[in-house]
Amino acid sequence: MAKFGLSQPLRRVEDPRLLKGGGRYTDDLVPQGVAAGAAVGHILRSPHAHARILSIDTSEAARIPGVLAILTGEDWKAEGLGEIPCAIPMKNRDGTPHGNTPRGALADGFVRHVGDPVAFIVAESHGAARDAAEAILVDYETLPSVTDLAAATQPGQPLVWPEVKDNIVFDWETGNRAETDRLFAEAEHVTRLTIVNNRIVVASMEGRAAIAEYDAASGRFTLHAGTQGSWPLKSTLAAVFGLPAESLRVVTPDVGGGFGMKIFTYPEYALCMMGARRTGRPVRWTSERTEAFLSDTHGRDNITTGELALDKDGRFLAMRTKNYANMGAYLSNYGPYIPTAAGTKVLASVYGFRAIHANVIGVLTNTVPVDAYRGAGRPESNYLVERLIDAAARETGIDRIEIRRRNMVPASAMPHTTPVGQTYDSGEFVQVMDHALEQIDWAGFPARRAEAAARGKRRGIGLAYYLEATGGSDSERAEVRFAKDGMVEVLVGTQSTGQGHETAYVMITANELGIPVEKIRVIQGDSDEIPTGGGTGGARSLYSEGTALLATTATVIEKGKQAASEALEASPADIEFEGGRFAIAGTDRAIGILELAQAQQARAARGESVTLLDAAEIAAIPKHTFPNGCHVAEIEVDPDTGLIAVLRYIVTDDVGHALNPLIVRGQVHGGVAQGIGQAMLERTAYDPESGQLLSASFMDYALPRAGDLPEIEVSLLSIPCLTNPLGVKGAGEAGAVGSPPALMNALVDALSQDGITHLDMPATPEVVWKALETARAA
Repeated sequence: MAKFGLSQPLRRVEDPRLLKGGGRYTDDLVPQGVAAGAAVGHILRSPHAHARILSIDTSEAARIPGVLAILTGEDWKAEGLGEIPCAIPMKNRDGTPHGNTPRGALADGFVRHVGDPVAFIVAESHGAARDAAEAILVDYETLPSVTDLAAATQPGQPLVWPEVKDNIVFDWETGNRAETDRLFAEAEHVTRLTIVNNRIVVASMEGRAAIAEYDAASGRFTLHAGTQGSWPLKSTLAAVFGLPAESLRVVTPDVGGGFGMKIFTYPEYALCMMGARRTGRPVRWTSERTEAFLSDTHGRDNITTGELALDKDGRFLAMRTKNYANMGAYLSNYGPYIPTAAGTKVLASVYGFRAIHANVIGVLTNTVPVDAYRGAGRPESNYLVERLIDAAARETGIDRIEIRRRNMVPASAMPHTTPVGQTYDSGEFVQVMDHALEQIDWAGFPARRAEAAARGKRRGIGLAYYLEATGGSDSERAEVRFAKDGMVEVLVGTQSTGQGHETAYVMITANELGIPVEKIRVIQGDSDEIPTGGGTGGARSLYSEGTALLATTATVIEKGKQAASEALEASPADIEFEGGRFAIAGTDRAIGILELAQAQQARAARGESVTLLDAAEIAAIPKHTFPNGCHVAEIEVDPDTGLIAVLRYIVTDDVGHALNPLIVRGQVHGGVAQGIGQAMLERTAYDPESGQLLSASFMDYALPRAGDLPEIEVSLLSIPCLTNPLGVKGAGEAGAVGSPPALMNALVDALSQDGITHLDMPATPEVVWKALETARAA
């Protein structure tokens, strides 16, 4: 490996620390300067899906030794604290604002899902806090609940919020309805399909946690929490508490998985702050696993009808969709954005539609709120498109590869603007698909199917082409500091939750400044030390932070030339920089960048006026990226048990310039594993009568294990992005976008000989076996 090269599989620089137990996660932290240590926060949660709170008696609980405070919704209101907001100001189709679901950190008069916070206990120990929770007497009047998305909008169903008619909290549309309808009227063939995108529990390896401290003298809070970016949390919580932003410091240490779920402002963070101010003690809270099932935002949960209009040659004319999207009991911070603006912007995928119209109905239910989960709306839309295309191929008799090839936007059409307003800068969609087909030997599949049939198995092969649209803040900041210990500190505004950010940023910095990778350390997550940042989400980190890093290192080099002219007594115009050294052009007089930085710092310490090399820049990110690729799954079904075996899994990805192919492949592996989980295993089940979450532990919620996963073969085709200087496209969410439709298309292909043309996720062995038994009976 070249010493400072990019595009190389450098092993992750953070791994030795993390693998040897050197990680520092929120629950590992001990607040400094507090001799008595932190108190424990514990939440009493609603056992009911829907109920009126008639009274809360905390008197007995407050007398338990070790209990420091018990907070309820009345305390929240008495302190004048604000609502945890939904930050999406979108409009309904008729121009009216979406419905409101005001939410404090503790229930105010009503609980609306199992797990809704009712009281917050602060105590000296977990034992005392639990005892107090059991001693609190809450008088509930249970009310009818609705947890089924399919039923929630029907007449006569219980209302989650009385003000929200038919539980429809928004009714939104995008695209050209009139043109879409016109093209449907002209179509030779229309394919219709209704699909379910099942609800997902995020289940990050590290649960959520928080530690809050309050300094009464300054009126300032410090909150440590596992987030995907300290700054959104800082601004939201400051507003909730009615404080100027500088009155709150948010620090995010190491984070063990986020997947979108850790972006949001949760009640527990505000309650720790409230408890710290009330008791004068630091307060820490750490989620237990079942508690996470009941309080972390969930993902997906859509029922969508899609229609695809084709002309006589099998070319796509238009598409229209109607999507019922479960929002849960409250509108989470970005909940309405996920199925609407985020999800619909990829409906055109890689195909040349002439018009698209999408209608999204936001639905309230007595369930945990739903928000972004890896891909955040884009997996749902890609799933619909690819399932529709396979259905259209069956109905028209056009080969499923040919119908895609016939409709893909050619590279010669770039830049290409879609009917939903997205402009693709680059893409070689046919080339990527052909590479994936060659890798899996698509042409040889009939022989493999025949061999499986001879053994009594059903073999299927499925393809899905996906297109992702990354997103997030339209600017990012980077800072480079030359520390006194000889290290170079890189301060970034994104937040790693396990993706390998440190390695990527070290590689960029080393490449630009010629500094050995072992001399660079990355600093992230402290809102005091890093004044602004866009956080991590929407697969934005590398191209956003990378662009900021390029701008910052360029400034370092320019300042270095001035500093070198001072140190070498030459004109700045005569200073050249290469390979980590500043030199006077045409001479052998030179100085290394690290030596120069330390020399300038020493001169400054003696009071001399010199140029230092430290620099910080904020880069505008005006355009986002469109990673895309082709997933192909080959599976085998045992018709006697319904068990699915994934035999081969192929991914060919266009993520632009792959800065570190090793990390990219790891990200794709993780995303595919989550997609396989959704497609085949993960079922979030609520009891329709009581509203209880029946799958609230790993005993009942099936995450994929190593034995469920195939070898995931990933090829990377470098088709550079033209809208950022690194040429990269986001890769973090791509694996989860392409895998569910590839697997489900393979399953339908396997079962097509039995007359089965449609199944919904999760395709558990029970679901598959029942479908086969029904087909046999028919």
